Amino acid sequence: MSDPLWTAKQALAATGGELTRDIDWTCNGVSIDTRSICPGDLFVALTDIRDGHEFVPDAMARGASAALVERSAGLPGSHLKVSDSLDALRALGAAARDRSSAIRVAVTGSVGKTSVKEALAAVFRAAGPAHWSVKSYNNHWGVPLTLARMPADTERAVFEMGMNHAGEIRDLSSLVQPHVTLITRIGEAHLENLGSIEAIADAKSEIFEGMEPDGVAIIPADDPLGERIAQHARNSSAAFLLEFGRASHAAVRIEEFETGLDGSRGRINVMGNRVPFRLAASGEHWAWNTAAVFAAAAATGLDARDVADALAEVDAAAGRGRAVKISLPGGGEATLLDDAYNANPVSMRAAMSSLAAARPEGEGRRIAVLGDMLELGASGPALHAELAEPLLSANTDLVFSCGSLMKHLHDALPAPLRAGYAKSASEVLEPLKSELRSGDVLLMKGSNGSGLHKIAAVLADGTAFDLTEA
Repeated sequence: MSDPLWTAKQALAATGGELTRDIDWTCNGVSIDTRSICPGDLFVALTDIRDGHEFVPDAMARGASAALVERSAGLPGSHLKVSDSLDALRALGAAARDRSSAIRVAVTGSVGKTSVKEALAAVFRAAGPAHWSVKSYNNHWGVPLTLARMPADTERAVFEMGMNHAGEIRDLSSLVQPHVTLITRIGEAHLENLGSIEAIADAKSEIFEGMEPDGVAIIPADDPLGERIAQHARNSSAAFLLEFGRASHAAVRIEEFETGLDGSRGRINVMGNRVPFRLAASGEHWAWNTAAVFAAAAATGLDARDVADALAEVDAAAGRGRAVKISLPGGGEATLLDDAYNANPVSMRAAMSSLAAARPEGEGRRIAVLGDMLELGASGPALHAELAEPLLSANTDLVFSCGSLMKHLHDALPAPLRAGYAKSASEVLEPLKSELRSGDVLLMKGSNGSGLHKIAAVLADGTAFDLTEA
């Protein structure tokens, strides 16, 4: 039988709190959400949008072993009482970090960070005991929660780090203290808060500041701000700077890459070692993602051929570029490129490249359904209108635009491409269903707040047409 994740005494030592009632409990997991809690978890009552203390009774009813709380009066179960639940969760995370000899990898970037994190997690799992951020747990509570969940025998761990403002990644990196840091690419995400693309690069580069001495900093060789990022890395404790991409000087370089609806394949040069690879995932952006994964895996000591073997099983997740067949009521199938989880100008262009690479069947067409890109500030209208050019370059046949910002794209498009405009994502579903025909390739992409991911989900699972028939 494996050791518990935490004993009561270990958690007490980590947080400096006070145990009440049962002082000998153990837990096998840490949770902040009663909807996904498992029996034997430690429930952490965070005070955020909702006060987690309200959910302690539900957590106990669902089998939690104890609750980490700021107040215990009137609450059932055993408690670890602390002055601040988030600070205590961070302390648990720091203790988990210090008791493990795991190689810790931290990943950030404007685009691709979740896909790269998921692919690295698959590679690490194939190599031995591994740990990783679930979903997009990349913020001020998601990163410490991921750390606190890390088993002591972990060999390799990967942590995703996100931000909206300067200073946030510095704090997360200082907590994780990674041995390897990776920036995927820089784009215009969060312009509203940071003001310029250079400021975004600076904020992302904070990831280097918490790195362990003699660590490895991995940066995108082809990024226009690559030298700015590299200078941040040189000013950190990094002992090695490793570049990835297509550039001839990159130590980890994509030499060949082709992609289609059936997946991707290519060849990569990892510091002189040429290795063929294949992926179930599709899209031109997977060239960058793949190079980033090979670079980070090499920095943790893994052989490139073993990495290629593990990557062969990796597919894109829902909302991140996966290809899904849609059965149409009138017969035949269309293909959905579900990239609706999030969007910024860089990832939009990457998705349009994927649409260009797709080959519609028969009389099928390339159709794009695009939702607003958020947090772009005053540049938002112009950045939306500028998407007309890459859509034309992708030989797109029809474009549905939804959201107030996407109205600027709709107006910039040639009239034959304007399939329709809707103020909200919910209003685009019916006209889209009426337009779809067999052989079409349909790209859906927008920021999470646009709601377009909900439309993609009902198309992917088939319920969109079930509702029509009902």
